[in-house]
Amino acid sequence: MRRFLFIVMFAVSGMSASAQFFGGGQRVNQDSLDRATRADYEDMKRKIGVTETRPRRDGQATDPALRPNYDELKANPYPFYPDPFTTFSGRKIKNARQWYKVRKPEIRDFYETNVYGRIPDNVPAVNWTVKREYDGRVGGIDVTIRELSGLVDNSSYPGITVDIQAQVMWPKGAAGPMPVIVDYSYMLGLPMTWGGQVSWQQQVLERGWAAAQILPNSVQPDSGHGLTSGIIGLCNKGQYRKPDDWGVLRAWGWGVSKLVDYLETDRLFDARKVAIEGVSRYGKAALVTMAFDERIATAMVCSSGRAGAPAWRRDCGETLDNTCAWDSYHWVAGNMIRYSSVDSSWDALPVDQHELIGICAPRPIFISVGAVSEPEQWVDINGSFISAAKASEIYEFLGLKGIGTDLFPGVNKLLDGDISFRQHPGGHEAGANWPYFLDFFQKYVVNK
Repeated sequence: MRRFLFIVMFAVSGMSASAQFFGGGQRVNQDSLDRATRADYEDMKRKIGVTETRPRRDGQATDPALRPNYDELKANPYPFYPDPFTTFSGRKIKNARQWYKVRKPEIRDFYETNVYGRIPDNVPAVNWTVKREYDGRVGGIDVTIRELSGLVDNSSYPGITVDIQAQVMWPKGAAGPMPVIVDYSYMLGLPMTWGGQVSWQQQVLERGWAAAQILPNSVQPDSGHGLTSGIIGLCNKGQYRKPDDWGVLRAWGWGVSKLVDYLETDRLFDARKVAIEGVSRYGKAALVTMAFDERIATAMVCSSGRAGAPAWRRDCGETLDNTCAWDSYHWVAGNMIRYSSVDSSWDALPVDQHELIGICAPRPIFISVGAVSEPEQWVDINGSFISAAKASEIYEFLGLKGIGTDLFPGVNKLLDGDISFRQHPGGHEAGANWPYFLDFFQKYVVNK
């Protein structure tokens, strides 16, 4: 089992991400990595004054109280969600101007300080170079593929090197400027397909757009022991994080922002029309990326699970306590662990994910989930829909189009608006929703 964890660890949102490979692919002893992760986790708990956290849900637990809940009648222990139109001080937001000037900034600030972490002021510059450019074919389309290296200046701490790996491909001979779809990916190169499926890259290229990919782990390792390396470790000079320092999801989003910086330098690409897509933990990252970089025109947030679209208050599949456990806390800021303390509750969190989606407005966003299966139950299908429905109230308040219902539509029903939602018939992936998202992108971004 351990021999292939590095392949599948990204696929299921709640799966441990502690298995990593470093140093030319040589395996590091897993026990020592786990000890390093736990040491980092305990250091953070001391910093924020948390002595004991609630146990996470575990599908293998013998105690029924610790097993994940999939009963919708028990999934909402807290019936009231934070009011997006009331400030933390109790002031009522009455119009769009007050939303943009008052409420949106305070929601964003809270998320930065307490949920996903704050990007430090000392992040060094990135120098992008073209590793190679070559021609190929994707589904019968002649394409040009450009492999990129984004080397981060490590003169402040030479002990850590960060080299962002990315690529962009486009129809050969295209004049541009082309819209760009960016995907959080596991590998670069020509797309691989299974079972006769048309790759998402081919679908993008057929529309005359560019398809880009970025390797998140080249920006920041997906583990607690990796927090003293990658871009987070470089900025901290190899030391532990502060409670409001950025977590891995925010670091991955920073990497995409740096890729957008590069796209802005080349007239082949229309950097005003860039979308980000990701599945599972990369779905979480796609939402976080869009929320904090307003140059991102839209996102497809796929099967994202807790820390993504579904509410923190929901008790379905993975929970807030799973996200804040020792093997997943690296995704978020250390301060987030406070809400998993035995002395706190999920309801103590004064924001929730409908508001994170809401601060993406007025930009459109597409929420995607798969059909019911064990991984999709774990990432809380209904939770993604509920957040989309509640975020629609924000979009409609701002004069935009929401999903138009609070009744779950079921499989294959597209709810189309500036917020769109669709449950596809596949599993824990995005495949069947790509054509719908690309139509959405055409309608709400390209044609605007």
